[in-house]
Parts: sequence; C-alpha cells; structure tokens
Amino acid sequence: MTGVINHFRGSRRRKKGNQMIVKVDGVDSKEKAEGIVGKSVSWTTPGKEKKVIKGKVTQPHGNKGCVKVHFEKGMPGQSLGKEVKVE
Repeated sequence: MTGVINHFRGSRRRKKGNQMIVKVDGVDSKEKAEGIVGKSVSWTTPGKEKKVIKGKVTQPHGNKGCVKVHFEKGMPGQSLGKEVKVE
C-alpha cells in the first residue's frame, strides 16, 4: 500500500518532529484505519544517498481514514506531500 504524508502531528504552536499524519490509499473510514495499526511505514529520502526512514502506525486520526505514524527520527519538511510505503 502507499500513502501520502499530510502534516506533522502537533498543536498550533508546537509540532512533533517525528510524528506525522498519513492518508493511506483505500482507507476512508476510522474502522479501516484501525485495521492497519501496527504496520510499518517507510519513506525514502530524495537525492544521491537514498536513506530510508522507518516508522510504525500507532493509531487512527480523525474519522476519514488518516493515521498517526511514529517515525524513528525527525522528519524533514521536504517529506510533506510525498509518498510513503505501508507494509
């Protein structure tokens, strides 16, 4: 499966650098989002060195099928709007 990183998780003034909100393709309800909790997520950096940053789906976010993903380290701002792999 693939998904798109929507935004950092956080409040109006503080953002969590290693937690992201991801919209997964084919998941359009809270019940379907609960079914992918625990799956691993990976994002590949652009450029010469193709580093992979891995994360894990922790819980659903909202009622439209978005999920919260906790990555192993902080994500750069260039990751917003990019695709991730959900296995």
